Amino acid sequence: MILENLRITVGPFAFTARFELQNAPETCRIFQSFLPFRNQVIHSRWSGEAVWVPLGDFQFGAGFENHTCHPSRGDILLYPGGHSETELLFAYGSSSLASKMGALAGNHFLTITEGCEQLEEMGKMVLWKGAKPISFEAL
Repeated sequence: MILENLRITVGPFAFTARFELQNAPETCRIFQSFLPFRNQVIHSRWSGEAVWVPLGDFQFGAGFENHTCHPSRGDILLYPGGHSETELLFAYGSSSLASKMGALAGNHFLTITEGCEQLEEMGKMVLWKGAKPISFEAL
C-alpha cells in the first residue's frame, strides 16, 4: 500500500508530512519500506537552519530524483550518498544542503503539512540541547 502522509516526531514535537509521490516516487516507495524508521537527529554542520540524520554508508537504493540543494522550510531531503555520507536533511529555516566537500543535492521526498509553526522551535532545541530521537511512522 502506498502512503500519502506520515507522522514525524522529533523529541516533543509532532509533524504531519506529505510524501512527494509525483516528483520522487522511487525515493518515497523505498523510504516507506523502512517504516517505522527511528534514529537520532542532530543539528546540521554545513547546511544552515536544518537538522539531519547521518546514515553513513547506508544505502537506501534510490538514485537522484526531484533533487535540490536549496530545500524550503519544512522540506525533507534524502541525500543517497556518493560525495558525502547518506543522510536525511530536515530544513526548519534557511538552508542549503552541503558537506565539507561542498554543495550537495538531495531528493525532496517529504513536505511538512501540519506543525509548521513548531519548526523553528524544534530546530533551536536540537541546536542548543543536542541530539533528539526522530521517528517516521505511518498514519
